[in-house]
Amino acid sequence: MGAYRVYLKESVEKDFSTIPKQDLQKILQCIEALTKDPRPPGHEKLTGQDRYRVRQGRYRIVYSIQDQDLTVWVVKVGQRKNIYR
Repeated sequence: MGAYRVYLKESVEKDFSTIPKQDLQKILQCIEALTKDPRPPGHEKLTGQDRYRVRQGRYRIVYSIQDQDLTVWVVKVGQRKNIYR
């Protein structure tokens, strides 16, 4: 299996602006790890959607996987209370 390519939705940059730098660095490492394994231990499929969620500390990373294209699209990053709106 080849490596996946990770893309960020434009709104994710706005999500990053509110996250402290030390937390952001860990989030970016977690996103980078999705290139090797888009379904890491602890991931969850969101009910009724073709999206997944992985946790990094108190933050959630919501993304979709296109296995046929070997791509991962990160669509939202945020704290639990704000992410599912």
